[in-house]
Amino acid sequence: MEDVVIKVRENGPYLVTGRVRLIDADGNPYTVQENFVLCRCGGSVLKPFCDGSHRENGFCAEQRATPQE
Repeated sequence: MEDVVIKVRENGPYLVTGRVRLIDADGNPYTVQENFVLCRCGGSVLKPFCDGSHRENGFCAEQRATPQE
């Protein structure tokens, strides 16, 4: 099985690649492809998926992840 990778895009969504199950708060599964994007800005009408709203609403990530020691 291919590893799952979640890439944080600069001021954009989370890009998820690999086979993964995505479950909502009630335990219901979403139907997803092996590559999909999750909203990070909060503006998508397709939540939890990205609809490109970050480009229009001026989303800017506050900080980058820092390496753990």
